[in-house]
Amino acid sequence: MRMSDVIEEFIKELLKENDEYVDIQRNVLAEQFNCVPSQINYVIQTRFKPSQGYYVESKRGGGGHIRIKRINISNENYLMHVITSMAEEITAQEVDIYISNFLTYNIINENEAKLLKVATSDNVLTVPNEIKDGLRSNIFKNMLLNLV
Repeated sequence: MRMSDVIEEFIKELLKENDEYVDIQRNVLAEQFNCVPSQINYVIQTRFKPSQGYYVESKRGGGGHIRIKRINISNENYLMHVITSMAEEITAQEVDIYISNFLTYNIINENEAKLLKVATSDNVLTVPNEIKDGLRSNIFKNMLLNLV
């Protein structure tokens, strides 16, 4: 297991133990895992994003901390949150990440995941590259709206 995976699992275990949120001091956690503080930042920025169902708040000064809160909302509200926070352009790789997260949290089923993936794939979007990611975003958002 990579260090990032270990740190992610540790934070998720803390969240399971504390229903509402968990406060983390970056330097303390980095010391505990014998890594640099930027490794902690990387894990938080890439694995605890709003699109993945987390709210992250950073406090500086006085020892500072990072507060991570799991957003407990219905599937419909979760999808609406994703739709409203999604960029105007989205890559095929980003769609794959969203779909993976949706499957992990049982927001969609396997058939819905396949349809979302196929409809937004580069094989289907045979338009010039400069408009492809914008078109993909529009298609993906509209398909998600129909799941709400």
